[in-house]
Amino acid sequence: MSTDSDRPETTAASDAADPGPQLSDQAPILLGLAAGYIGHRCVGLGLRSGLIAELADGGPRTARELAGRRGLDPYLVWVWCRGAFAAGLVERAGDEPALAADARYELAPHMATLLLDSDSPAFLGGIFPLLEQPEVFDRFERTLATGERMWWADTSPDWIQAVSRSGRPFYTRLVPGGLAQVPGLAERLGQGGRVVDTACGTGRGLVRLATHYPQCELVGVDGDPHSIEQARAAMAQAGLAERVQLVCSPLEEFTLDQPASVVINNISMHECRDIDQVTRQVRAALDPGGWFVVSDFPFPEDEPTLRTPPGRLMSGVQVFEAQIDDQLLPRAAYDGLLDRHGFTDVDHVQLTPVHAVTWGRRAA
Repeated sequence: MSTDSDRPETTAASDAADPGPQLSDQAPILLGLAAGYIGHRCVGLGLRSGLIAELADGGPRTARELAGRRGLDPYLVWVWCRGAFAAGLVERAGDEPALAADARYELAPHMATLLLDSDSPAFLGGIFPLLEQPEVFDRFERTLATGERMWWADTSPDWIQAVSRSGRPFYTRLVPGGLAQVPGLAERLGQGGRVVDTACGTGRGLVRLATHYPQCELVGVDGDPHSIEQARAAMAQAGLAERVQLVCSPLEEFTLDQPASVVINNISMHECRDIDQVTRQVRAALDPGGWFVVSDFPFPEDEPTLRTPPGRLMSGVQVFEAQIDDQLLPRAAYDGLLDRHGFTDVDHVQLTPVHAVTWGRRAA
């Protein structure tokens, strides 16, 4: 028989022992968000003005030297340098303190690769100008009351180019490294076959596929006419006009005159108006035993992951996606999609915290 002394402490006593977050605990969260915004703007400004490229090419320089080489105001460049130092973009080079007017600055380690090398799988430089495009937060705020939606045809050429640039490392990771992790696929592509890149955009992925799989015939499909025209120009410039077929069609409606060995969708499957219809079209387009490869952002499946930097980044991507009536999907959603449409050998690999590849085969 229990007594009062056996019972847990009262709720009031427990609350007194664990009062929860204090005002002083919460303020740094908001300050961190404001500081992150300032750091983002330092990166974007540094990219657009050429200051980051100048530091990458020319080594340590003072603010005055940087300003002279770029035709900018020395005092304002010095202000940028101090902000870039505070954000961790640049380091002090030499003996002068970082805050001194004649301090010399150099890029922090690996920043040149991360911000400037668009051929690197680690490239992040496309994210900053992309998130500053009006199609993201500006339009979202304007339509917050009306909920007016748009589609890709309603976006600007600048937006299309920014998306293409920021999406480039996804193709770099996918081709050939990600595809090589799909059992049997690399060998099949080495022998030749037909490869379809759905939602091909401006054609960066098609050029990369053509380079790494010279025996393959390529087809690019996209529903945006402007993107298809950009892809056509890219194919001509790369000398691939005769080797690559381009089709302007919604993915829910695309058909092929000949079956494909593999159909790829890179960071666009979540945007399909009818994802099940697209999967049916893909299945119909494949040879028996052919592969469907979905490369996409894996939206967090739990609260702790959503609060990590990758999760917060993907919650920002959602701001644009909401305006075209879409949202990113958890990676496991693609397992269910492929399973219910009869694909076999369904599996996946996580390439980075923001990039997962899921695949399945059409039953023979």
